[in-house]
Amino acid sequence: MTRRGVGTGEGRREQGGAASPKRAAFPAGGVGGSVEQPRAPPVHQPAGTAARSEEAPARARAAGMAGPGWGPPRLDGFILTERLGSGKYATVYKAYAKKDTREVVAIKCVAKKSLNKASVENLLTEIEILKGIRHPHIVQLKDFQWDSDNIYLIMEFCAGGDLSRFIRTRRILPEKVARVFMQQLASALQFLHERSISHLDLKPQNILLSSLEKPHLKLADFGFAQHMSPWDEKHVLRGSPLYMAPEMVCQRQYDARVDLWSVGVILYEALFGQPPFASRSFLELEEKIRSNRVIELPLRPLLSRDCRDLLQRLLERDPSRRISFQDFFAHPWVDLEHMPSRESLDRATTLVVQAVKKDQEGDAAAALSLYCKALDFFVPALHYETDAQRKEAIKAKVGQYVARAEELKAIVSSSNQALLRQGTSARDLLREMARDKPRLLAALEVASAAMAKEEAAGGEQDALDLYQHSLGELLLLLAAEPPGRRRELLHTEVQNLMARAEYLKEQVKMRESRWEADTLDKEGLSESVRSSCTLQ
Repeated sequence: MTRRGVGTGEGRREQGGAASPKRAAFPAGGVGGSVEQPRAPPVHQPAGTAARSEEAPARARAAGMAGPGWGPPRLDGFILTERLGSGKYATVYKAYAKKDTREVVAIKCVAKKSLNKASVENLLTEIEILKGIRHPHIVQLKDFQWDSDNIYLIMEFCAGGDLSRFIRTRRILPEKVARVFMQQLASALQFLHERSISHLDLKPQNILLSSLEKPHLKLADFGFAQHMSPWDEKHVLRGSPLYMAPEMVCQRQYDARVDLWSVGVILYEALFGQPPFASRSFLELEEKIRSNRVIELPLRPLLSRDCRDLLQRLLERDPSRRISFQDFFAHPWVDLEHMPSRESLDRATTLVVQAVKKDQEGDAAAALSLYCKALDFFVPALHYETDAQRKEAIKAKVGQYVARAEELKAIVSSSNQALLRQGTSARDLLREMARDKPRLLAALEVASAAMAKEEAAGGEQDALDLYQHSLGELLLLLAAEPPGRRRELLHTEVQNLMARAEYLKEQVKMRESRWEADTLDKEGLSESVRSSCTLQ
């Protein structure tokens, strides 16, 4: 007789099917290592690991589990078909519900005979965590059941395989693809972080794809997950060495920040084709983990500044210097604010209303800024929308806003050039008064170079970099400058440069929104959005 747990599945509860998984409901022992679906062999494993995977069928037969030569087990309400993956203690099958819906699911079968105390803890943790989670980028546990031989976790089916296979078949991922995936992973981790849950075994094999056509990431395998507050420290070694934070190996003491290191390794592998500690042997791997050397990023492929910054901050060996969760979620490359969601259209509409109001008041600069911010939300809104008719309606509106933004851009661009020229006399006087201050003079020269770049077509990013470099020096010099005419001029110039830098930063961010606009690229709108919100 099969007993049913209380996932979202239907059916009468029998004895042992409590609302929360109780230890008394299962025999001693449990599920250990992670099993993914569909799962390919791990990449970049040290030599000697293949033999262990060959032992899995023998262990499965001994434990009473189904395998390739002896057919899947039988489970009430489902027809189990092909095997998707297997591990030390469990096998995952594709299955169909016998109901009229013929829903496709993945069923994780755990052999009771193979269970030990640690495995029971992992299994109960996985059930407890997944039962209470509903998130678009976390695999859903629909139900769980058990019989005399196995425990069954009935999971959402992900037809696209895992991220490891996806990366391997493409060698490396373009930055814009990696960014979309990272947004989705960050969204799932933010959801978990808000509930003080750490995954502790993040790796590409534990990240599934909903499909191969327009895939969405689904975080899976919570066997090692823990409810951890930010100050909690653990001393138990968990996870996979290639993706494991150094403090887990070197200090055997760690907290939730180990997940951020693992995210960095996953992103590194997606962009460069292999994890930073890829090794030929476990000895070599251990040496790399225990080393104090800074993780160096390859020069190729070329990546954006924000992407490299995030990678370096994630792959910081010292957890106290590693990027925090809040800074990770707020990082401009991750940009969760503009991730496609049901709120994207509402936020875009709100900004458009404000833009129209400013436009009617004659404030061209404010109106252009608001139109650009609105378009920054319309791009993900179009990605999120699945109804073709609604999508066409949104596109029509976007076309109108792009046209108006083009008109405003010409007005604002002309005004900006005039303002730059007006400040020339004060700027020249400040430069004359800085002749005895080489450091101040050099910083002002950098600011002049930034202005020249800003006037040049397509030089926004270079201009922004120069503005930021100049301001870094000028702010320090302003703090040390004694009262007087030179200080007054310097203060005014710093204010002007900061305003220009903030404006350019907004324009550059708007231009980079095309990374989230693959669909718009195909439909010819992305270039219009980018052009309209980038001043020449």
